[in-house]
Amino acid sequence: MFVDVTSIAAAVPARTVIRATRVYTAAGWLGPSAVHCEWGVITGIEPLDDQAADISEQILVPGFVDLQVNGIDTIDVATAEGHDWDDLDGLLIAQGVTSWCPTLISAPLGHYARPLARATHAARRGGQEGGVSHEGDASHEGPRPSLVGVHLEGPFLGGAPGAHRREFVSPIDLDWLADLPDIVTMVTMGPELHGAADAIRMLVDRQILVSLGHTTADEAQFFECVHAGARMTTHLFNGMSGLHHRHPGVAAFALTDAEISASIIADAVHVHPRMIRLAFGALGHRAVLVTDAVAWRSGTACNIGHVGNIGIEFRDGAPRLDDGTLAGSAITMDGAIRVCVEQAGIDLHTAVHAASTRPATLLGLDDRGDIRVGLRADLVGLDADLHVEQVWVGGTAAR
Repeated sequence: MFVDVTSIAAAVPARTVIRATRVYTAAGWLGPSAVHCEWGVITGIEPLDDQAADISEQILVPGFVDLQVNGIDTIDVATAEGHDWDDLDGLLIAQGVTSWCPTLISAPLGHYARPLARATHAARRGGQEGGVSHEGDASHEGPRPSLVGVHLEGPFLGGAPGAHRREFVSPIDLDWLADLPDIVTMVTMGPELHGAADAIRMLVDRQILVSLGHTTADEAQFFECVHAGARMTTHLFNGMSGLHHRHPGVAAFALTDAEISASIIADAVHVHPRMIRLAFGALGHRAVLVTDAVAWRSGTACNIGHVGNIGIEFRDGAPRLDDGTLAGSAITMDGAIRVCVEQAGIDLHTAVHAASTRPATLLGLDDRGDIRVGLRADLVGLDADLHVEQVWVGGTAAR
């Protein structure tokens, strides 16, 4: 499993103090507080008098962790190179994402090596781990979000491939999986495939997070893979069998099993706000917000994927194939939180937990995802309307 190691360079401010009217912790909200950071780590949280003159009228939350980003705006992670990664850094920071997983969709097995190599190079750029630019990286100034590993969404998918090209969906190849580079930190696969449980055990042994998705698996197939170590389902309700009172599908299995988390694309298009509310009510702390963002630009034809590109067009609130099939989203993480709170009636603490605390836990990133002494100072200041106002990566202001 690829996890970046905090390596704070001398350019990081030795001390930072951030004052806010409300401060998130996984245990609950704090009132007006000053969060003290030194060398990129939270060193203290001090309660303040709510009449303090220098307190900022903002809500302080941990940096968001997005497990599924195919691209943003016009940049596809499968073909990104050079300054594309710098542009992605800026687009992620603008929405409060401080840790992320570039996501590759289904393709022939031989086509993954190059995008995985490019992602590995991007993860090793100067400033990637400590949040500042290092010598030899003059192309970028300031902190970057942490590229914590690649998510392979396919090609080992089941009976609901969705926007994935069916000719690229493949039977499980254990030898290929065994040779995956360390940059791969998450894999989505269909539990109905022959050998799925064996593949999951092998991946889990390498500390790779396995999520079940694009699937119409039956109950026995699903839970065999949960018992093998799968810990999540990918974009709940989308790309899977759903809810029926006599014939429950994968969505029902995920909602009712305490061992499995579920990611949700909360753009109010992929999942109706009432179903978002239903999902959060059933999942509780197991809910995960993802954007599943793709390289899109409103009103123009775009492509996603690194071979045989999938043509998409933004219409009716989301990127779609010509036949109307949803093909990723255009939502930002702070936008997803607003949908949850304003349209689905989810309380803000629960939404932030799903955007930061739970995904960090699933990836084994125990140094982030909360505001607590000893953790990384990856922080986001939200205004009263839940828009991103400020971002700190490793204690360094990024926005």
